[in-house]
Amino acid sequence: MDYKIGDKVVYPNHGVGLIEQINFGILNGRTERYFMVKILASGLKVMVPATNAESVGLRHVIRNGETLKVLSFLEKGKPNSHHDWKHRFKENSERMRTGELIEVAAVLKSLVSLSRTKPLSFREKKMLERAKFLLVSELATAKNTSPQNMEDALVKSLAKARLQMPSQLEVPGAVDF
Repeated sequence: MDYKIGDKVVYPNHGVGLIEQINFGILNGRTERYFMVKILASGLKVMVPATNAESVGLRHVIRNGETLKVLSFLEKGKPNSHHDWKHRFKENSERMRTGELIEVAAVLKSLVSLSRTKPLSFREKKMLERAKFLLVSELATAKNTSPQNMEDALVKSLAKARLQMPSQLEVPGAVDF
């Protein structure tokens, strides 16, 4: 993928960022192009070699039309998750690392569903909060709307699947993004 300065991109597990600079440097005797990405929510700056951009999961923000696909996914079907928490956490972690929004939505849906039957572990609460943040921030960017409007749409989509965000999502000691 080729990016240019000003492009909005997604860096997996960190969220929406902006290509601020494109630099050249020498790595192992070769000239390498780097994308300087500023993560919008945290201000974190990440330097991504162009040759590694795809392998680390750097990608453009989804298009406006694709947001309906994600919201529709949340509305329909039953989520499936492993009964053993270690397997479930590993599977969800791998899904989050892909950076694909539909995978992040699957994590959110399965954890919201699970929270209805039993309390989530501290790590699962953090993962649920992270999945919600990543979904809301990218969907809001794609639809050019506020995060609050997008969060409301997310809650409505989950309600159609008879799911409700746990009321106590705040994780003690967790960093707020």
